[in-house]
This record gives sequence, C-alpha cells and structure tokens, in this order.
Amino acid sequence: MFDIGFQEIVLIAVVAIFVLGPEKMPGAVRTIALTIGRLKRNFNALKTEIEKEIGADEIRRQLRNEEIMAKFKNTQAQVQNSISAVKLEVDSFQRNVESQAASPIAQESPAITTSADDSAGLATATAQEPKVAEPVAVATASTPENGASS
Repeated sequence: MFDIGFQEIVLIAVVAIFVLGPEKMPGAVRTIALTIGRLKRNFNALKTEIEKEIGADEIRRQLRNEEIMAKFKNTQAQVQNSISAVKLEVDSFQRNVESQAASPIAQESPAITTSADDSAGLATATAQEPKVAEPVAVATASTPENGASS
C-alpha cells in the first residue's frame, strides 16, 4: 500500500527521538504499534464482512470451477485431436495394406504343386514363380521316369 523504505523509517525514528526525547520514545512506539495492530484487525474484519455480503467466496469458487472446466475442455480437445490423428494413421495404414494385398505382385505368390506318380509311389514338387521374378531352377525329385537311376 504505502511504499516506505528503510531510509524513511530511519529518518522518522531520528525525528521522533529529537521531538519526543529518549524517555518518551518507548511508550510512543508501543502506542503506535498497538494502534496499527487495531487498525489492521478492524480492516480485516471489515473486509471479511464485505466479502461475505457480496458472496466473494462463492464467486471465487465459481471462477475456480470455470478455470478447471476450461482446462478440462482444453485437455479434452487435445485428446480428441490425438485420437483423430491416430485414426487417420490407422486408416492410412489399412489402405496401404489393402492396396498391397490387391496388387498383382502380392497375389501371385509362389505356390507348390504336387503330382502323384502311380507306378513309383513318389511325388514330384514344382514351384511356380511370380511372373515378375526371373526364372529360378526348380529341383525335382528323381524318379525312374525322368531318367535318373536309383
């Protein structure tokens, strides 16, 4: 309220010693301190009474609740934004997976076919390569029909 620094207090004390004298100074300081204390108590009581009349506590609570609600809405918006971003990423990932599954390269994966040989009872396995890959030598089981000796 009042901006009284150390220098002003020392100046007031020096003037008071000259005016009052050293004998009356302790009593005067005590009286001033008591008066200031009473004024503070009266001011605080008056302030409390006025606050009760105008409902300052209720206003403070309401402002605090509004502040909490604003923070809650802000947090809710951030969470919604995060959820939306995750949904977009999941949808994008799902579209990429579906487009890769629908592409001709992914559908023509190598398949193994087996044919049974009735006379020898042995099976021959061959691999079918995708159309885009270069041909690779395919190993076949040796049977009496393809000329290998057993």
